[in-house]
Amino acid sequence: MRKTTNICIALAMTAFSFSASAGLRCDNGLVSEGDTTLEVELKCGKPVNSSVTNPATDADGNLLEGGATVERWVYGPNNGMYRYLRFVDGTLVDIDSKRQ
Repeated sequence: MRKTTNICIALAMTAFSFSASAGLRCDNGLVSEGDTTLEVELKCGKPVNSSVTNPATDADGNLLEGGATVERWVYGPNNGMYRYLRFVDGTLVDIDSKRQ
């Protein structure tokens, strides 16, 4: 009985992890978390808006430990839906969609 319960829990967690993975369909392919900025731009073109936050530095201009470059890109509207992409050090880590 316990083995069956563990298997059911493992399957449910696997299914949830696949459904939680975000993707974005563009004219030239599917974009997924883990893609680089270059891959996304080749598949989706230039974003309608973007911003870059550079890593934090100390008074001497040295990068602080754990600092990262964060980019935010916006695509849309497509049927009233905007897509918000967040990259950390050039890798896509989050895709969010909002209707506005």
